[in-house]
Amino acid sequence: MDEREREFHRAMVGIYQTAKRELGYNAAWFLQMISNQGGLATAKQLLWSDTPSDGFTTLWDHGRLDLTVEAHILRPEYEDLFTADDRDKARERLERYGWADGHEAT
Repeated sequence: MDEREREFHRAMVGIYQTAKRELGYNAAWFLQMISNQGGLATAKQLLWSDTPSDGFTTLWDHGRLDLTVEAHILRPEYEDLFTADDRDKARERLERYGWADGHEAT
């Protein structure tokens, strides 16, 4: 795992910590996936599932799409970890749930 992957892994753990602290959402399954597979593999698995994860929809319900894996995939500092198809898929899912220009539409 190179430094960029380690950074992304820490960001995935940060999603879990922030959601728990700010929303009271304990995504233990997400943390377990990260622990077992690493942040990058977890992100790609969740991204390419046929439907958004329960975590995604919970974050959407709380108006916090910024905490989703998909939003992190689109962050410029992680661009080199993902393909154009990955980023398109992330953007498409976020836009379907009201994300516009890097934030939730009001």
